[in-house]
Amino acid sequence: MPELHTLLFVDDEQELRDIALEYFKTQYNVKAAESAEAARQVFQTSPPHVAILDVRMPGEDGLSLARWIRENYPHTGIVMLTTAAEVVDRIIGLELGADDYIAKPFDLRELSARVKSVLRRVCARAEANQQTPIPPHRVKLGQCELDLREHRLYGQNGSEIAITSMEFDLLKVFAEHPNKVMNRDQIMELACHRDWEVYDRSIDLRVMRLRRKIEIDPDKPEVLKTVRGAGYMFLQP
Repeated sequence: MPELHTLLFVDDEQELRDIALEYFKTQYNVKAAESAEAARQVFQTSPPHVAILDVRMPGEDGLSLARWIRENYPHTGIVMLTTAAEVVDRIIGLELGADDYIAKPFDLRELSARVKSVLRRVCARAEANQQTPIPPHRVKLGQCELDLREHRLYGQNGSEIAITSMEFDLLKVFAEHPNKVMNRDQIMELACHRDWEVYDRSIDLRVMRLRRKIEIDPDKPEVLKTVRGAGYMFLQP
């Protein structure tokens, strides 16, 4: 039996969440979240194939959550739940990268049809990505790719992330020495920047800045790891 796709339903109304869980449980591995914060936790443990997001939620709204999903999980399909009168929300949602929207109150059969349509597109995009191998001059850094030929860093959605020449040199050192612990002296030597002052923690500062660009959670780095008392290591699966 094929594995069920994962569906995440995000809405602050308990009744709607319960209805969605009951209706979709035989079609998908369905999860529910009452807030954007709870939805982020779901993504960090098991990213869904499709997320259904209510636009109007207390605290962080669905539009802000949609932007975060599209920046960090570009392959997840997004369906926005809007009120019938909020045309602006629909337009903004689509501009942020939502795949579709449906107005409240909605018919569950229509919502199911829209989810299936979005899921077909998600699967088609995933298949296309699998058929496109990473060129040899590009190195995967977590969810980003470093182009060694063009000296550029690209995010998961293909957009360029601005980096300085020194940041590129530092990333290049890590990319060429994966899964190897290097101290600050070794990093400086390999980067050919002997004018860096190791004692003023300049490398530490640059690593911290790079983590903000390539890590999902810079406070809990999974790509550029700190090895206490030894230095840094680029962790490549």
